[in-house]
Amino acid sequence: MNETVVVDVILTIGEFSKMTYLSVKALRHYHDVGLLAPVDIDSATGYRRYASNQVGTAQAIRRFRDLDMPIDDVRRVLEAPDLAARNGVIVEHLERMRQQLERTQVSVASLQALLEDAPHDTTEIELRRIPATAALVTTRLVEFDVCGEWVERALNDLHVLLDAAGLAAAGPDGALYSEALFEAGAGDVTAFVPVIRGGSGAVAGVVDLAATTVAVLVHDGPVSDLDQAYGALGTAVAQRGIGSLGPIREHYLDETFTEVCWPVELKSG
Repeated sequence: MNETVVVDVILTIGEFSKMTYLSVKALRHYHDVGLLAPVDIDSATGYRRYASNQVGTAQAIRRFRDLDMPIDDVRRVLEAPDLAARNGVIVEHLERMRQQLERTQVSVASLQALLEDAPHDTTEIELRRIPATAALVTTRLVEFDVCGEWVERALNDLHVLLDAAGLAAAGPDGALYSEALFEAGAGDVTAFVPVIRGGSGAVAGVVDLAATTVAVLVHDGPVSDLDQAYGALGTAVAQRGIGSLGPIREHYLDETFTEVCWPVELKSG
C-alpha cells in the first residue's frame, strides 16, 4: 500500500494569507504580539515566510478572534499544556460571551420599551419622611461606571458580617449615592443594611443614617432601566420646585423592585 507523504511547504506571506483568510496586516500584527511567528524572515528584505503546517493554527486564531477572544486568551489556548487547560480557557470565554449576550438582550428590551414611550406613572410618587436609621454601612469613593458592581459586592460583605454576628437585617438593603458621583463621575457611595437598635453593639461599622425627607418612586424592572425612574422622579421634583441637596437613596425591596428616594425640602405654608 502506498502511503501519502505530507511534505511541509514554505509559503510567502501572501500565499499564507490566502490559505488562512487572514490579511497580511493581521499576520504581521500577530507576529508583532508574539502570537504567530513566521518560520523564516529574510534578513535582506524582511519578507516573512510561513510553513504549511501553520495553516491550522492560523485558522484557529482567526476563529477565536472572530469570537472576540482577547489576544492574551488566544495565546493561553495555543500554549495550553494539555486538552483540559485549553478547553478551560475556551469555556471561560464562552461564558463571558453568554453574559454579554444577556446584557445585550436586556439593553435591546430596554431600548424597545423606551421607544414605546411608556414612562413611569408619576402619580405614584410618594413624599416620605425617613427617620434616622441604624445600619451597618461601608463607604467608598467609587467611579460611576462601576458603582453598581461595587454596591452588590459591598452588600454581600455586610450580610456576611451580620451572619457572623448572629444578627438579622431590620429592613431592605440600600445605598446612598453622593452628588459628586453624578457630577464628577466619581464620589462616595454608601452601601447599608438596616439593623435593630441596641442589638448591633457587637458589630463594627454600625452608624445612624441621618433622617431625611424624600420623594419616592418605585421602579419595577431591571437595573438597566433604573435611569427611567430617575428621569421621571427628578422631573417631578424639579417641576414642583422641592429639590434639595443630599445623596440619592435607593432601597432594594427585592430582585425586581427598587425604591428611588430623591431628597426634597417641603415648603412651609
